[in-house]
Amino acid sequence: MNLDLMKSWEIFTSNIDMFLYGVQTTLIYALVGTIAGFIIGLVLGAIRSLEVNESDPAFIRILKWLGQWFTRLYIWVFRGTPMMVQAMFLYYGLQSVIGWDGPTAGLFVISINTGAYMAEIIRSGLQSVDKGQSEAAKSIGLTSLQTLIYIIFPQAIRNAFPSIGNQLIVNIKDSSMLNVVWVIELFTQSRAIAGSNYRPVETYFVAAVIYLILTTVATLVLNFIERKMAIESKSRDLCA
Repeated sequence: MNLDLMKSWEIFTSNIDMFLYGVQTTLIYALVGTIAGFIIGLVLGAIRSLEVNESDPAFIRILKWLGQWFTRLYIWVFRGTPMMVQAMFLYYGLQSVIGWDGPTAGLFVISINTGAYMAEIIRSGLQSVDKGQSEAAKSIGLTSLQTLIYIIFPQAIRNAFPSIGNQLIVNIKDSSMLNVVWVIELFTQSRAIAGSNYRPVETYFVAAVIYLILTTVATLVLNFIERKMAIESKSRDLCA
């Protein structure tokens, strides 16, 4: 492999508009997929954490059981199959029904795929919260829903934040898989540039450096937010 760094720089500068367009698309899909997946994960994680109590009415027990069965199936399927396969299957399988285009299908796929991972992250975050917090909240008159929203969820999200942030890093890289449904992100642009200049080594070196910059910046931002959250948490504990 002969890598010409000067040629790589020349390829970057002469195709900067295409690279920047790819970066923009990559970031949009990574951010939207992470946020949407986080919302899905919150719902599914909460359902998975529900306990089926014998004291519950029969109808409620059945609903809880069905909800947990569905979430387990959802997580099993979307964590157990590659996102590229999911994109191809859902895009072509539902195209005649929905009539959607590739970019829309790509956003949907990255969101529901992320939701499966987020559900497990949120569930582990919920389990990390001391059960005494729930008992204390109920002792002061909060309902189960209020306890979940105001007491449990904030602590669970804070505990799970490193894993949540890591999912954003994963999505920045894995968005490249959506090229199979015509999403024009960074990898797709790089492949087009490499196909036109016949310099794949230098072109993909530029792409690799850009991906590395994106993930490094995202990591630094997430670490900063995590430190701020830790400082605020300590301040609240001292005030309490």
